[in-house]
Amino acid sequence: MTLVLIRLILSAIAVLICTYILPGAQVDGFWTALVVAGVLAVVNILFKPIFVILTIPITLFTLGLFLLVINTLMIMLVSALVPGFIVDGFWWAFLFSLVLSVINSVLGGMSESQ
Repeated sequence: MTLVLIRLILSAIAVLICTYILPGAQVDGFWTALVVAGVLAVVNILFKPIFVILTIPITLFTLGLFLLVINTLMIMLVSALVPGFIVDGFWWAFLFSLVLSVINSVLGGMSESQ
């Protein structure tokens, strides 16, 4: 349980860093970032596998690059669901998902090494 909370807090910090770096994304504060991290985790658990299965042909055709589009759509869905979290369009959501993935990888690697 504590590992889940640590990962959620690290994801919230990653969301805050992303909105600091990218002018096309905004979050109201840490608590909103925490909600964004939680909702994004739930969306990735519930909806992402369905989208991945439904888009297997195009994912294979694009050699997996379509998964970036699916990640972008998940960010846009969370932006629509969480008040106080705004992403200004598809390309900002695309960049947000890329930067968020990199930051989560770095923060996740740091938390696992300690």
